[in-house]
Amino acid sequence: MAREPGVEGRRKAARVVLLDGRDRVLLMHGFDPEDPSLTWWFTPGGGLEGDEAWERAARRELAEETGITDIELGPVLWQRHCSFFFDGRVWDQEEWYYLARTDQEAAWTGGATDLERRSVTGLRWWTCEELLMTRETVYPTKLAELVHALLDEGPPSTPVLLETERA
Repeated sequence: MAREPGVEGRRKAARVVLLDGRDRVLLMHGFDPEDPSLTWWFTPGGGLEGDEAWERAARRELAEETGITDIELGPVLWQRHCSFFFDGRVWDQEEWYYLARTDQEAAWTGGATDLERRSVTGLRWWTCEELLMTRETVYPTKLAELVHALLDEGPPSTPVLLETERA
């Protein structure tokens, strides 16, 4: 099978759709260090390290970014490929979104990397209604509809492939 151009250089990132006992989803608020006027909300998570497994990366990233370690990690909900300009370069990324639940409170830890410390301002729990009504940028771009379907229908039986996003 032929490989898609650039696949070898594609970063793998495990992301977490973390829900609390009130079905709110935790999102982080970030900005581009090269242009702080560009801000957005996104799910916790980040790149796999070495030969790290996806699930392990999801747990590690969540703990590093939010301090939350007491989670019930569920299935992979969605997968997507995205390409975006950030911090002066183009990122080509494959993302797996895991469902997780917790009763633990979250706090921005400052992250584990210099880039996180330079590009994240904090985090917030969002209701589905707030996500549906916000005019702020949220990634993935259809997160409100995806969370709404998740809460109404439960997790999909197999991961849903989201549309490729380029920003």
